[in-house]
Parts: sequence; C-alpha cells; structure tokens
Amino acid sequence: MRRQAFHRSLGSRLAGVAAVAVTGALAVSGCGGGSKGSNDTSEVEVFSWWTGAGEADGLAAMKADFEKRNPGTKFTNAAIAGGSGTQAQAVLASRLQNRKPPDSFQGHAGAELLDYIKAGQIEPLDSFYDENRLRSAYPEQLLQQITYQGKIYSVPVNIHRSNVLWYNPGVLKDAGISAPPKSIAEFIADLKAVKEKTRKVPLSLGAQWTADHLLENVLLGDLGTDAYNALWKPGADWGTPAVGKALGDFGEIMKYTTLEAASTDWQGAAKAVVDGRAAFNIMGDWAYGYFTGGAPNGLGKKLDTDFKYAPSPGTDGTYMWLSDSFTLPRNAPHRGGAIAWLKEASSKEGQDLFNPKKGSIPARKDADRTLYKGYLEYAFNEWNKPGIKLAGSFWHGVNAGKKQHTDIDTAVGLFLQNKDVAKLQAGLVSAAKNSGQ
Repeated sequence: MRRQAFHRSLGSRLAGVAAVAVTGALAVSGCGGGSKGSNDTSEVEVFSWWTGAGEADGLAAMKADFEKRNPGTKFTNAAIAGGSGTQAQAVLASRLQNRKPPDSFQGHAGAELLDYIKAGQIEPLDSFYDENRLRSAYPEQLLQQITYQGKIYSVPVNIHRSNVLWYNPGVLKDAGISAPPKSIAEFIADLKAVKEKTRKVPLSLGAQWTADHLLENVLLGDLGTDAYNALWKPGADWGTPAVGKALGDFGEIMKYTTLEAASTDWQGAAKAVVDGRAAFNIMGDWAYGYFTGGAPNGLGKKLDTDFKYAPSPGTDGTYMWLSDSFTLPRNAPHRGGAIAWLKEASSKEGQDLFNPKKGSIPARKDADRTLYKGYLEYAFNEWNKPGIKLAGSFWHGVNAGKKQHTDIDTAVGLFLQNKDVAKLQAGLVSAAKNSGQ
C-alpha cells in the first residue's frame, strides 16, 4: 500500500511545511460532487463550533446574507460550544456513525478531514468548484492543501494565524518589560518578572486544549520552522535532545500559568489579559474579534490601550496557519440547502461579511482589503509577505491526523498532572510512532 501526501507544497512559500502522509486508497468512489442525496432546499442544518463572540457574530452575518439570497430555505444553526471544536467533533462523530449527518459541517482544512474522506462520509466538491469558478478565486497553494488524491473535499472560509502573543501593555510596564519577548528564553524571563513584580497572572490558560495550543507555539519557537515542520513527516523522531529542550521550556512556562476549568475555555483566558488580570496569552487570532467586538458577543476593547499583539516568542517570520472550511456530507438530508450554504461560504460577499467579525482573513484572493483594519490588516500583510515561512498548526488540524492529535492531547493531559517532561516526550514519541504516517 503506497503512501500519499495529504498536503502539497504551498509553492515556494510552503517549501518547509511537512507533508502529511496517509496509508491506503480512498474507500469510496467520488463523482466530483455529483448528487447522491436529496436536492431538498427547504432547509439547511449547518453544524459548527462558532458560538463565541466574534465567530458567532460572523456566522450571524453570513446567515442573514444567506437568508436574503435563499428566502425559501430555513437556516438551522447547529453550533455546539467548545473551543477548537473539542465538543462539537465528538457530537459530529456520533451523528455520522448513526447516519444522521447535518447538511454541512465545519472542519479544519488539512489532515483533520482525512478520516471523513476515507470513511466515505463527505463528498468531493470538484463539480461545485468548477460550476462556481472557485479554482481561480482561491490561491492555488491553498487548493493544494484541501486536495486528496486529486479531489477537493471542503470550502475554506478563512485563514487564521495560530502563533499570536496577546499582552497587556500596562501589566508589562508594571513588570518593567519594555517590549514583548522575541525568544522563548526572553519569554521565560518576562514571565518570572511579572510574577515577582506584580500580583498578576504571568500567562493565562483556559481549558486543556489551550495548553496543547501553547505546546505547538513553544515547539515552533524553540525548534525553528524547518525542524518543527519536520516533526510531521513520516518517521519523524520526537526523541531528540532538541525536542527535549523545547519540552523542558514548555514545562518551565507552565509553572507561570493558571489552568482554568474546562468551562472557562479560551475566552476566559483571553479576557484575563484585556481586563488587566494577566500579562500574556498565546492564542490564535480569532481572539481579536472577541476583544474588539461590541456587546453582547464581544468585549469592545481597544487595540494598543487594552491589549497589543506580537508573534509568539521565537516565531517572528513564520505564519502558523489553519483554515476553517465547510463540507458536503454524503446523504445530507437537504443536499440542495447544503449546496446553497457552500455557495454562501465560498462567496466574496459571505467571506467579507464573516471574517472582519471573526477576526480572520478571507481565503479568497479577491476580498475587499479595505474592510480589514488593525490586526487584520497586519495579518493580511504577513500572509502575503515575500519570504514568509509557513508552518501548519497541528492542534487545529493542518498536519496531524485525528489519532496523533488525540494521543498528543492525552500526553499533555498526563503532563498537567505529573509534570514529568521525560514522560511527556515519551508520550509524544509514541504518538508519532503510532500515527499511521
């Protein structure tokens, strides 16, 4: 059985991004998005995890535009709370196993969708792309990321950056810190300064997945882009001294955090920074929409006054990316409604309504850049900067399949209890060895 790379190079910009290898051929035949289910347009049930401030606002804006364009179609928002989709994906798996799929569901573009593809649970969308002229609307390098064995299986709505350091300028000033840290070593020193000179939390965390998110940032910051990307290649060695050093730094950083209850999730951890209760938070740039959005779904905070941002320590010059996308489940109850939703999600109008509120940049090339201000203008420029290096977010589905993703989460969960770096590294070595790559 031959190995096939799920990811392809994003032109010269993605030369360092690791290919995600998978074993076996697709178990179902694809008709390029041809109809095998109902063409009912009376309703569409859209399944996502967009319930937080910013993302919920963006979804509501797309929903309103969808209803205006499709007045005869009832829109059912089946969003389930839980940062990074941790709760929603468990519910989705049960529904798919019981052959009760939603009409369309959210998934991270990349390796995260592979299990659905191999199980024959989602349709290829080649005909949809051709009929709606999407191949020229999306960057070629992004299309390569969502193609498996020559077929496209999802519609990207946005691009997010995972490696962002959010910080409170007032707390840093009180701690005697004049600029955000540029390396992991500087970061640890700054965390120590905050602890010693203020009564604030040095680094805020939420539910356990935010510790996984922190881990990928520390690995990237310590190892560098090329070595980080190499961790996701088949046969990668997670047992090296360099990885051990990065994990040791992760353990040291964790000493300056407060892990909140699962119910707190990323929003509570991020809010601690803009409220002045914590100095730093490492979170994806969806936090921007949460910070700046108005009530009831946002905090109405001001950039530069209430918060600032920088690349996470050691990662300047690298864009750790992920993309939210939507799929067409096989045997969707209202397939016609699903197709109409995918048209909305892939449209210039839909993406320009959604992304400024979500705190992300659009996946399409023809977006109205004048709509993207503050951090989002910076993100636009960074994504398109000549020579920018790209790294896939393993936690957000780009370059780790579901099994390795779960095994890493298990290893981190055990570390949070025993604080044993050697056992954490052993768990990550095992996760890579048993990933199927």
